[in-house]
Amino acid sequence: MAQVPQTFFDALAVRTWCGLALTALGRAREEIDAINVYPVADGDTGTNLYLTVESAATAVEAVFAGYEAGSGAGSVPAGKPSLADAARAMAHGALIGARGNSGTILAQLLRGMAQVLTAEGETPHTDGGGLRLALRHAADSARQAVAHPVEGTVLSVASAAADAAEGAEGDCGTVARAAYRGACAALAATPGQLAVLERAGVVDAGGRGLVAVLAALVETFTGEAPGLSGALTAAAVAAHGRVESVQAADCADDGPDGGAGEGGESGPAFEVIYLLEAEDPAVARLRRRLDALGDSLVVVGGDGLWNVHVHVDDAGAAVEAGVEAGRPYRIRITHFGADDAHTRAGERPPRERVQRAVVAVVPGEGLAGLYAEAGATTVLARPGEPPASGELVEAVRRAHAREVVLLPNDADLRHTAAAAAEQARTEGIRVALIPTRSAVQGIAALAVHEPDRRFDEDVVSMTSAAGATRYAEVTVAERQSWTMAGICQAGDVLGLIDGDVAVIASDVTAAAETVLNRMLAAGGELVTLVLGDEAPEGVAEHLETRVREAYLAVDTVVYRGGRQGALVLIGVE
Repeated sequence: MAQVPQTFFDALAVRTWCGLALTALGRAREEIDAINVYPVADGDTGTNLYLTVESAATAVEAVFAGYEAGSGAGSVPAGKPSLADAARAMAHGALIGARGNSGTILAQLLRGMAQVLTAEGETPHTDGGGLRLALRHAADSARQAVAHPVEGTVLSVASAAADAAEGAEGDCGTVARAAYRGACAALAATPGQLAVLERAGVVDAGGRGLVAVLAALVETFTGEAPGLSGALTAAAVAAHGRVESVQAADCADDGPDGGAGEGGESGPAFEVIYLLEAEDPAVARLRRRLDALGDSLVVVGGDGLWNVHVHVDDAGAAVEAGVEAGRPYRIRITHFGADDAHTRAGERPPRERVQRAVVAVVPGEGLAGLYAEAGATTVLARPGEPPASGELVEAVRRAHAREVVLLPNDADLRHTAAAAAEQARTEGIRVALIPTRSAVQGIAALAVHEPDRRFDEDVVSMTSAAGATRYAEVTVAERQSWTMAGICQAGDVLGLIDGDVAVIASDVTAAAETVLNRMLAAGGELVTLVLGDEAPEGVAEHLETRVREAYLAVDTVVYRGGRQGALVLIGVE
């Protein structure tokens, strides 16, 4: 079905573009991963771009949901978001969710566009002239973010798109088409600009991803996706006759991560990525420090929040540099193993898949350790930072199994986990989603997991154990709200049973005891307590004593969950 075209670049066009770009990258992800040879042949450019755009799209959807739910109440105005609202959300979402070299550069491209789209305040939309300016600023700001720009990468494709757009007169659709055609021609020329691409017989993977994003932009304004194969095939012949290995079937079946640093078969041992809260002068010093430590340095962002990406041999020094500059968080360190990132494509020895694995979302570091000890592959969900479907798919792949049992451990992740499971199934992985709504249900499921029995039997047993476990949590109210137990005020202690507020109290221990008593009134044989870092001293001992004295033959186990959001998680089975 053809997409309904957007006449102007307004908030709805931003939303539509993000959704179409996510779909396009989802289709092209494996292809882009397969042609990723620069700056590191780690086969993840398509995945990184997908996760980056997914974060941007999620942020835009949240803005629309806020307006739709607000309807004039509270601090959220009625009506619909402005172009500035949507563009800022897109840029911020991409910034905080950027992955890898190309994802970080794409985040800066989107931020550069947003800076132009928000410059005129709360204007409802912009036209083709505004889009031309946005594409130009995006390409220029992305180059400035890279320590040592290299031609033949996503930077070249972005610049060519902006150049072509500048020569186009007309509406947004006309400008988007020109940018797309310029990007395709530049992509076809990348093997002639970068020797590592020519040796591999591929085009740049990051540039290939940008072409997909620009194709989505064309579809946003015209209602029709451009013919990828024809456009690039013609460009390949005209711009670079040697790119005969590029398959005509899909715009370009090849390409590497775009960015900085020298391509080759050896390089730094680690990729380090983190978000950083810091002022501009400190970031300038950080750039110089990291540039001396490694390569592929990209620092994007502004207004006090930055995304830092670098390849180094001393990961600790890269993180320490961030600490000196400000407050780094969401730190990700990836080791490029000898048989991983710096081996040539085709030379990596295949790793045999295990038969079955469990992938689980966990709310704190302590539980992550517990689940890992039990053999599960974990995805850490920090408070207010639920994982995206792409992260769950990545974890399923990381488990490297033929069969996977997926435990979302959160009712709000039901649809996200279902989308991840569906995508993994398209890759030939047999996935069973058990709809666990709390980490304590996941613990119960994991306790009966037996990988040696038939898959269906194992799933049924785990599902039964999870379903037989009632769950609760004790937390603190962030604001005044109506609940099933009455009106709570900010700072009140809440006891939730099976997702509904059942207790409002002023004391954590008292609330936890009341919740536990209500749960055990219906029976139970085992109580599981998971304590967060901020749980008061003595709460576990008090609850254990209460169970021992009041409920004969009921056992209690206690775990430390770390920074899990809830003060106490309770399970009764």
